[in-house]
Amino acid sequence: MLINELNTKIPKKSEEEFLKINFDSLFSYDFKEVKTYELDIMGLKTIKDENSYESVLFNITKSLDDNQKVLTINKNIAEPIFLIHKIKEDETFFTNSLKIEVKENIKAQVVEVFVSESNKSCYGVNRNIVLEENASLEYVKIQDINASSSMIFSNCATQTKNSKLKITNFEFGEGFIINSFENIINEEFVDYELNGLIKLFNEANNATLVKTIHNEKNSISSINYKNSLKNSSKAVVKIKSIVNENALFSKAFQNCNTILLSDDATIFAQPHLEIYIDELEASHGTTTGTLNKEQLLYLQSRGISKDKAYDMLLEAFESSIKNNIEDEIIKEFIQNYKKEQYV
Repeated sequence: MLINELNTKIPKKSEEEFLKINFDSLFSYDFKEVKTYELDIMGLKTIKDENSYESVLFNITKSLDDNQKVLTINKNIAEPIFLIHKIKEDETFFTNSLKIEVKENIKAQVVEVFVSESNKSCYGVNRNIVLEENASLEYVKIQDINASSSMIFSNCATQTKNSKLKITNFEFGEGFIINSFENIINEEFVDYELNGLIKLFNEANNATLVKTIHNEKNSISSINYKNSLKNSSKAVVKIKSIVNENALFSKAFQNCNTILLSDDATIFAQPHLEIYIDELEASHGTTTGTLNKEQLLYLQSRGISKDKAYDMLLEAFESSIKNNIEDEIIKEFIQNYKKEQYV
């Protein structure tokens, strides 16, 4: 199976949205098999995914399998739901589509971990998150895919009045990874927050595309990414927020900070605000730099080794994303996470 030969529209690197992202090696690879990855949860309903999405990335997984499992959360849960995905088979394109429904007035937490020990495989993942009125969801994703494998992760959020969605995305893997997050806000008093830590090394190649559209008043979107890049790793982060005429008194914030830890690491960061009203709060910014040499020298002057000082400064840079997690069980899980526990 070649992605280039699928009977659907696929991304092209010549398109504005996908500039700086090279799909050639993934789209031209001939996978030996296509399989649906089955979640280890009994009793999930299966539906046809008949939604239309902003991003064409959804088309790849959907064209191979348009079935979608439905995880419905209709009561408050004391502990997070953990979904662990382990990709083991070589030269296989796996698909997985899940709709997460959080019912009215319900508060929930979901963590997904994606790890692989396979070679030349790809995982196509579609996520459709739907929050009813006054619902709240904290969703955390960890991606830790092998160097020779790939992942296409596409996330669409639909929020009803007074709902709150908080997503935290951790990118640790060495493979070719592309993420898409979209949220079209059509109701009042919606709160949407997306935080990400992209921590790459060796020749990891990672792209994150974020699109938020405000169509209704009094909504909030806050997108915050931090990137620490070593060796020859590469990251692309494109954040686009559109505030339309009816979205009075909305708030739209974007921020992207990068530390380059080698001369060969590269970042392409592109925050973009498109605003059609005056009655709002909005800001965007991006910074790129290295670890502060004066701070390194100061810590060493206090008797701290160079390597330890380096790790301390890097941890301080990355910690705001981890510390922003609200659920204490999830926060502890992230602090103690090691890929070796799952492969």
